[in-house]
Amino acid sequence: MPPIQPTAFEAAYFEFDRPDEETRPMLCFALYGKGGIGKSTTSANVALALAEMGLKVMLVGCDPKADSTKLLRGGAQVETVLDLLRTHHRSELPLERMITKGVGGVLLVEAGGPRPGVGCAGRGIIAAFEALKARRAFEIHRPDVVIFDVLGDVVCGGFAMPIREGWAKNVFIVTSGETMALYAASNIAEAVATFAERGYAKLGGLILNRRDVPDERAKVEEAAAKLGTRIVGDLPRSVLVQKADEAGEALLLTDPESGMAESYRALARSILAICRENARTGLVGEGRRAFGIIPETESEYWS
Repeated sequence: MPPIQPTAFEAAYFEFDRPDEETRPMLCFALYGKGGIGKSTTSANVALALAEMGLKVMLVGCDPKADSTKLLRGGAQVETVLDLLRTHHRSELPLERMITKGVGGVLLVEAGGPRPGVGCAGRGIIAAFEALKARRAFEIHRPDVVIFDVLGDVVCGGFAMPIREGWAKNVFIVTSGETMALYAASNIAEAVATFAERGYAKLGGLILNRRDVPDERAKVEEAAAKLGTRIVGDLPRSVLVQKADEAGEALLLTDPESGMAESYRALARSILAICRENARTGLVGEGRRAFGIIPETESEYWS
């Protein structure tokens, strides 16, 4: 099989084993947001909604708590990439140990993090990403959509990895109308703007995950205007989401016919349309080595 040499990773067409009419780009986006804002719940339901549309989806959790994929695991435990790197020699760690298949066929990865009080979580994310890249995970599995679920309370070098290295070309921020959520959204948007100047990523918009604070929609609209973006999804506060979370399942599984499920599906369609438009208009940067298209060696964090 000849090596793939695309002009940029988001234009990487996995042409082998696919007829010409099935060739399509891999779309990648990241969901950022402060802890507790509902980012992982949103990621899981959006991933499942995209899978319902017939797309092959990979969800990569970039939170040290390693809980980004829990709603799609059916209660099963998952080994994080960082845990595997600690307990296995790199040459003995196969790709299939890092990636599991969840409900709806969604491919699940948890980067993991250091033990509490020890090490740097951001640096751990970097090591996990490099482990996936070294094993050519994205070329082998060839997902149509890759979702990075990233903690956004602090956008240091590690937590900025999905955009800093050109992994995610589209960034969406989950927020509510609460002051701290909007503050975190502003910080994340500032980080995205820094990398956008280099052509790495673009802020796709804000996702309003309602907490029913007074004048919530107006507050988030005002914040979006200041950030030069828009609201791309409006998720109502729902007791059904809370019950599904407590059951350890995505709402699209527990209440697939509910109005809340349709809200997640509408958000998935909106995100997909924005990512496709950005890909069509040539939103590309210099992050060409992300996904192992140009092989690089793993870092020595765990030597």
